[in-house]
Amino acid sequence: MTIKKSPALVAIDGDAVVKEALRRIEQPSRRLFLQRSLTLGGLSLLTGCAIVDQDSVEHALMRVSRFNDKVQGWLFDPRQLAPTYPESMITRPFPFNAYYGEDEIRQVDANSYRLEVTGMVADRHAWTLTELRALPQTDQVTRHICVEGWSAIGKWGGVTFSSFLSRIGADTSARYVGFKCADDYYTSIDMPTALHPQTQLTLSYDGQPLPPRYGFPMKLRMPTKLGYKNPKHIQAIFVTNTYPGGYWEDQGYNWFGGS
Repeated sequence: MTIKKSPALVAIDGDAVVKEALRRIEQPSRRLFLQRSLTLGGLSLLTGCAIVDQDSVEHALMRVSRFNDKVQGWLFDPRQLAPTYPESMITRPFPFNAYYGEDEIRQVDANSYRLEVTGMVADRHAWTLTELRALPQTDQVTRHICVEGWSAIGKWGGVTFSSFLSRIGADTSARYVGFKCADDYYTSIDMPTALHPQTQLTLSYDGQPLPPRYGFPMKLRMPTKLGYKNPKHIQAIFVTNTYPGGYWEDQGYNWFGGS
């Protein structure tokens, strides 16, 4: 009788896997149930994946991240407002943050700038900065929360995104809104967040035109999301039912990114 040997399993460091998994799962206060149960066995049970090598670890972590997206989507209340603050609490100077240094900040020409609008929308004309500034504007003093652990309060002015989507005839039954930026950044958000009353196409900071270091000529401001979900230097917006991903999200960050 021939006895077949089981294929050898690749040895992995269980403690290192759990440490990396915890690092990937941002915002421990909102994912405490995962942190309390996250072991190699717990990771396997949560995802249905066999944890035998680094590739299976990555696959399991991605499954956990996608599960987090669904849970956060279920918990998100589009009527719940993020806290606002008096102007006396504005962080000065407000920090610069990007995946590159300040010496690499993108410079966008205001005169030639056009915002492209595509996808599931009725009006696809490209918007000039003058046209965008002529739309009704609102201000908000809200807290920016970075996944790296710091936060800062700023005053942002611009167009309520829900009103802009209505103006361009966006199909609000679509699942996603995506963004492409002049600094090659890209991201996407869920439609309920896009329609949230505090989600804003930001054109000014602290009463002045939005500076390049904060995203000139326009960024998306969402106090209900972590900082990496707030794209700067926006050049194109599209509405779609096809999952668009994002710069950091495609590298393993949580897609929903709620704060």
